[in-house]
Amino acid sequence: MKILLLLLIVITLFIGGCKSKYPGVPKQYIALLDSANVIAGDNAEQIFSALENSSIQQKEAAAFLIAYMPAKDLKTLSTEFVSDQINGALKVRNEFEWCKSLPDSIFLNEVLPYYSLDEYRDNWRDNYYNRFSKYVKNCKTIREAIDSVNLNIRDELEVDYNTKRSIVNISPFQSEKENMATCTGLSFLLVDAFRSVGIPARIAGTPLWTNMRGNHSWVEVYIDGEWYFTEYYPDALNKSWFLADAGKADPEKPIHWIYAASYKPTGTYFPRVWKKDAKDINGVNVTDSYIQLYEKQLLGEKLEADEMLVDVVLYKEPSLESADNRMSEKVTVWDGDKKVVFGYTPTSTDDLNKFLKFKLKKNVKYRFEFVDTKGNEKSKIIEFNNNLDKVLKLVQN
Repeated sequence: MKILLLLLIVITLFIGGCKSKYPGVPKQYIALLDSANVIAGDNAEQIFSALENSSIQQKEAAAFLIAYMPAKDLKTLSTEFVSDQINGALKVRNEFEWCKSLPDSIFLNEVLPYYSLDEYRDNWRDNYYNRFSKYVKNCKTIREAIDSVNLNIRDELEVDYNTKRSIVNISPFQSEKENMATCTGLSFLLVDAFRSVGIPARIAGTPLWTNMRGNHSWVEVYIDGEWYFTEYYPDALNKSWFLADAGKADPEKPIHWIYAASYKPTGTYFPRVWKKDAKDINGVNVTDSYIQLYEKQLLGEKLEADEMLVDVVLYKEPSLESADNRMSEKVTVWDGDKKVVFGYTPTSTDDLNKFLKFKLKKNVKYRFEFVDTKGNEKSKIIEFNNNLDKVLKLVQN
């Protein structure tokens, strides 16, 4: 009897211990939190005090933030910092209708996080809420709120584009101190301003345009199930000078992809030109969405009487017009010695209705250059007119 009683006590203690390990935390985070605890080392008490002090309503947010927290942050951030991020994010979740209606996955990954890439970890949440909530308090929709932040951020922060900033990945408070930042730092500011008032946002960019003219960073915001892009100096959503460059991204070469950052691991990383070999920032390949946006822009533009849209596809062999025979290669269009435009033909995995689109003049002899399967340059000269099929089929071999 005594042995049975002792066994029941041990089982009860074991079960009770398991249940109370991280009370109120969804089970999918348990193993991740255990790993985070080990990585945090001497700083574990600071990090996990934020979880322990969270209310029942805050538990998942706290668990998510800690479970996917970078190792360097687990080892250095304070209880106050982590708690401020959790409290501030949940406050706007409850305050603003656009944030209330977000899927949990979007709120956790694109409102709650306290950084974009590898910038210094400024505790900006409450500061930016106090400065930007006044611009959105009367907004009825998330689009109105986005516009209100976009239109006021420069005057509120007094930061302008300037290549003389101290470092590329300048943090929000440092850029305010210097009154300057380049596209990366300006994007950090805009992401944090959006998140401070419950607007899901993430940094996006490319390490190298396909025209080889360097890199660029900007911001994406989430509206009703879709991501739209904007910038610190705003145009309308999904409109900017860089869309034509983004629309010519090479889907076959990661150096030319368009990436968006993610707090949660994705299996892909966000490349940075100032830390080329690093793979510690999670990313999402969003290249195809920008190619599609650019194609839609072309289709929506009014064509002049002497213009037409030409669809281009490249096949490896001349006799087989199938998806498997399609090749993705750079095609450059020349008018004499003048380069007119370039782009990348669709891949074998793209829909058969997808083509590389060029807006070209009628009755002009253009030279289309590309490479064959052996890497040798090939060209085809063609003149477009109203009687010509607007689908141009190029062949490598």
